[in-house]
Amino acid sequence: MSYIAKRNPKRCPTHPGALLREDIIPAVGRPVSEIAELLGISRQHLHAIMAEKKPVTPKVAVLLGKLFGDGPEIWMRMQVAYDTWHAARAVDVSRIPTLPTQAA
Repeated sequence: MSYIAKRNPKRCPTHPGALLREDIIPAVGRPVSEIAELLGISRQHLHAIMAEKKPVTPKVAVLLGKLFGDGPEIWMRMQVAYDTWHAARAVDVSRIPTLPTQAA
């Protein structure tokens, strides 16, 4: 039997900075300043990501993916899910129609 995990659409996706702050960095047991140095970014920039004040950019996703060995895609998927969830609630689309697609 397989189980497909589904996220509650009303719940905001986790910001990748929260994952860094709560799980990843504590698990590696290194200070934030050392992680920032290894990534080649400022400590302030890393703190801003961890505080969910800055996004994980594609460049930072590549750096994180290399450092932690999980590739950039997971970091980008998390950031896109977070940004899209917020945009879907902030952007007024009430005046935009949905066009039907033509079947082939």
